[in-house]
Amino acid sequence: MKKVILVAGFAVMFSLGAMSQKVYATKTGQISFDATGTCAEAIKATNNQVDSKFVDKSGQIVFSVLIKGFKFANALMEDHFNENYMESTKFPKADFKGFITNIASVNFAKDGIYEVSAKGTLTIGGKGKEITVPGTITIDNGKPTIKANLSIPLTDFIHGSYIGSQISSNAKATIVCKYE
Repeated sequence: MKKVILVAGFAVMFSLGAMSQKVYATKTGQISFDATGTCAEAIKATNNQVDSKFVDKSGQIVFSVLIKGFKFANALMEDHFNENYMESTKFPKADFKGFITNIASVNFAKDGIYEVSAKGTLTIGGKGKEITVPGTITIDNGKPTIKANLSIPLTDFIHGSYIGSQISSNAKATIVCKYE
């Protein structure tokens, strides 16, 4: 009988510990990028349909975005992006899966800006690469917002045969996700 009570006690403590984790989520995050090289026209796009989740205790984080969700000022540029470079029919999504390595430094009960770093795999066009991304988590009234800037080497991910001087060799990306 004592063993049953002890096992039940551990099970309750374990489940309470697991329940105390909070999963934050959004489907309206934003990723913008700028890959302008020497071209007279800016090569910029924004996607406002970023799906992201992260766990406050473990720091596990996931971002997922539909490639066709990137909108350009120039429709022809958007077509070239999807058809010639990203092959978005064949590779419809890009994602990042990893962990915020210093999540313990974020006090979710106290408003403020916290420097963080995420390490994981960025997958674009079916190609995955381990990366580390610095960023911030801002806590405002108990709700977190993640912001990060990163440079993405296009030759690591792009399928198009022509990446010349008109397109930068690195796309500068900005991520902003407000979580509930």
